[in-house]
Amino acid sequence: MNRQKQPRPWYKRKRYYALAALALFFGYVYHFLTLRLSDSELSSRLSDNAWAYPAQVDYTAAAVDRPIRYVTMGADSLPLIAFIHGAPSSSSFWLSLMRDSALLAHAAMLAVDRPGYGYSGLGCPDTNVAHQAGLIARVLQKFRAAHRKIILHGSSYGGTVAARIAMDYPELVDGLLLQSASLAPGAEKIFWLSYPTSHWSLRWLIPATFRVANAEKLSHRSQLEAMAPRWARITAPTIILHGSEDGLIYPENAYYACDRLHCAPSVEMYMAPGRGHDLLWTAPRLIKTALLRLVQ
Repeated sequence: MNRQKQPRPWYKRKRYYALAALALFFGYVYHFLTLRLSDSELSSRLSDNAWAYPAQVDYTAAAVDRPIRYVTMGADSLPLIAFIHGAPSSSSFWLSLMRDSALLAHAAMLAVDRPGYGYSGLGCPDTNVAHQAGLIARVLQKFRAAHRKIILHGSSYGGTVAARIAMDYPELVDGLLLQSASLAPGAEKIFWLSYPTSHWSLRWLIPATFRVANAEKLSHRSQLEAMAPRWARITAPTIILHGSEDGLIYPENAYYACDRLHCAPSVEMYMAPGRGHDLLWTAPRLIKTALLRLVQ
């Protein structure tokens, strides 16, 4: 007598569904949350701009240190805006601003992958801000002769690095935009999860770009304390933009910088009412206006 096959118990079916969902989740995390675009995709997306400027992706030489990836576009005869991203992120964070027709009418564009992000040694953090500044300054030096002005725009932790470049290499910086920037030691939110996931036994569980961000986050205070005596070395006109409701990098960072920029020929600070940390998405016009002021 043929025995009818019994359906698989519900709890066993759910187990397979859960495993499949978990596999898909980790695939998403490790692929998409690397937060980077390949050279060809980055170039293609940036080249789709109103001025038909081609984008060029390049790397610094690896002879001395890790190679740093950077992308450029626009006319050499114009001032240069150099974008430095926060954490976790990469040069692709700046796509909307780099393709903006009004900005491209007045400036060429450059964006870097900071050490540990994008294609600048993904997953290998460099928690020494002075060292990061030196690596990016090496990129800027290649363009100093071609552009009569270089404007640095640093966002979040990229603002920390931008400020350090302006301190250590003032000859490379003709204008400085610090957006939602981490500048005051200890004036930022650190999530409790950052501490256990920084341990070697758990570090592998999180994507590479987040491991780097975590390492940087836990070193912020000491790095910013090391920068404290150097604020008088910034001699470029500076604009500071911050959200009044920024719960990640607190608004006091903006006031801290204003109180220390004694040698900058001009300092403007705007606290965007009701805005949070990411002004690029919530107040893009404010950022573009600030960049054009520094360029012109």
